[in-house]
Amino acid sequence: MLPDIGPEVVGASYCPLDGHVNSLRLFRTLHTAINARGVSYLPGHRVESITKEGGEFRLHTAKGEVRAAKVALAAGNANMRLAPMVGLEAPMRPERGQIVVTERLRPFLNYPVVTLRQTDEGTVMIGDSKEESTDPAGLTIGVSSTEAERAVRQFPLLAKVNVVRTWSAIRVMTQDGFPIYDESESHPGAFVLCCHSGVTLCANHALTVAPMIARGALDKSLVAPFSARRFHVQAAG
Repeated sequence: MLPDIGPEVVGASYCPLDGHVNSLRLFRTLHTAINARGVSYLPGHRVESITKEGGEFRLHTAKGEVRAAKVALAAGNANMRLAPMVGLEAPMRPERGQIVVTERLRPFLNYPVVTLRQTDEGTVMIGDSKEESTDPAGLTIGVSSTEAERAVRQFPLLAKVNVVRTWSAIRVMTQDGFPIYDESESHPGAFVLCCHSGVTLCANHALTVAPMIARGALDKSLVAPFSARRFHVQAAG
């Protein structure tokens, strides 16, 4: 299955359901899909405040006001700032991750490995990493070096390839690592969603959570285990 595997690798696990996506193609596909469905995409509209008047939400931005009957806060770590505006909580611990991306290579990796994937155009994505940080613009060279060294031990053919880019970003990580799905009691029609990983959970969001929001209420079976109220241990007790 993996004829190029290195001699230091002594074992593995396999599941036919394992898979991965090309990040850049996914990003383009999402934008193509929302355009095809008539979604209004407003980049650069940082929401400064949210109010509710006459049954309507008003999101105030530097580029004008946006009004809506319902609001779903899915702004990643910015939910920490936005959720309290509608009577909700989104306790987070931002965590930075890095990956290393190589030049295009011949196809050799037909299966995603824990920290190695080869995209359809041939580049190899190496990583992940975990750093407690809140600076998405930062990059730790030592972390990239460790990722690369481990990758070469797994697949020695990577020793002589060129690195073309490195990425770092902040994960949307809750305090216990599990998602937060909640709806506001003080501002009916407002919802908050926080999770990592959005790719792993996308089927649940698209097929289960989104229809609930469209109906105007989350099922109790979803809110009970995933509300941010679980972090209030005394109240829960």
